[in-house]
Amino acid sequence: MSKLWDRMLLVPTVIRLASRAPRDPAVAWDGYWRGIQTTGRSGDVLWDSGSQTEYAQYSADVVAHFDPALPVVDVGCGNGSCTRWLAGLFPRVLGIDVSAGAVELARRESDGLQNVDYMVMDAAELGAGAQLLERIGPANIFVRGVFHVLKADKQASLADNLRTVIGSSGRVFLAETNFHGTSLAYMQELGATRRSVPRQLQSALENLPRPGRFGAQERRSTFSDSEWTLITDGPIDIEVVPMNAAGLSQQVPGYFAVLAGA
Repeated sequence: MSKLWDRMLLVPTVIRLASRAPRDPAVAWDGYWRGIQTTGRSGDVLWDSGSQTEYAQYSADVVAHFDPALPVVDVGCGNGSCTRWLAGLFPRVLGIDVSAGAVELARRESDGLQNVDYMVMDAAELGAGAQLLERIGPANIFVRGVFHVLKADKQASLADNLRTVIGSSGRVFLAETNFHGTSLAYMQELGATRRSVPRQLQSALENLPRPGRFGAQERRSTFSDSEWTLITDGPIDIEVVPMNAAGLSQQVPGYFAVLAGA
């Protein structure tokens, strides 16, 4: 009962913080990234732990299913943490993000890496898939933590664009948060209480669209059987930056899938 009561007491704080977020998602994301001062495990970005433990969950599947002759596109690359990890596995990686601020930061943090490039692009916009295909040709796609922050129409549009880019030989690897509970319960899981909200969580609430979850059910709704073939999927742990006093690692439930064109 105490936990439920604390959750209810969070409501006014969440409403107050979320009311500050810009209505235009592109504006929201760019404003968020331009306000970031530090990244990595102790940084400002909620989901940017840079965890090798999390990446280890992905390595076998991306290596097994991505054609190394194709470039890899990291969709929603942010400051490029996953892009740089992928660059250690594949010859050519392109990170794309809707935020110019994110891309500027990613370029700074990737200075000296020869097989990494970045560009500003809203991958969910109509025609983005064709533009990307024209630039780099068929590619493999890596997506971490993008679908769960999009509304259903944008999820469908993004999936259509990815289908264009992978062609007949590319593959999509996606990893998304899949917390089975209310958004308030999720915030409690991340460390929010009626007295305080971790600064990384507060920054996300103040600036960004409200997240949902993306699991097998959402994947089936977004990636139609007529266009997609599921190769493998299952549960994973998504690691966030430590937001507890002891600095211990924190994970939230997640879901991964590897997909090919039908």
